Amino acid sequence: MENSPAITAALAEVGPRLKWVRAQRGVTLTELAAATGISKSTLSRLEAGQRRPSLELLLPIAQAHQVPLDELVGAPEVGDPRVRFTPRNHHGRIVVPLTRQPGGLQAWKAIIPLEQNEPELRTHEGYEWLYVLSGRMRLILADHDITMGPGEAAEFDTRLPHWFGPAGDQPVEILSLFGKQGEHIHVRAAPRSKADKA
Repeated sequence: MENSPAITAALAEVGPRLKWVRAQRGVTLTELAAATGISKSTLSRLEAGQRRPSLELLLPIAQAHQVPLDELVGAPEVGDPRVRFTPRNHHGRIVVPLTRQPGGLQAWKAIIPLEQNEPELRTHEGYEWLYVLSGRMRLILADHDITMGPGEAAEFDTRLPHWFGPAGDQPVEILSLFGKQGEHIHVRAAPRSKADKA
């Protein structure tokens, strides 16, 4: 039986998705092999697309990464068009991934609790765009210390020392777009009318 184009495309993405999930968690192939009982060479071939994914291989990997199997595989939607987001606790912050494909720009919604207000500056490759949905956010970026409110956005190179968290007496809710390879996010607005300029 021949696979549909959607299934063929999903299968082709399994390897890169597995590699991305492992890299996001900072897990080596050796560590994953120890956690799953799958040999390092099999895991490497699976990530490279040289080994066909099977349930016997994918279930232990999903369990080791603590992610649902359908998220790990990126199975095509069947029937119901609604997207169900699964919140996760990531270093004390509640994050909801809004994109499902590995690589490229990643979108997240995050709620940063009040107790996460102690700055810990860090640097890494990439480019980030933040938009404040509710609450007040403090952004420390190199020599800048900025407080932002709902509707405000910031864009920066993550190779600069940075930290962001709540600035007021309540959690801050944000949208984040992050490009690991340094992709810039371009926000386009409608041109102002002549009446607005007057």
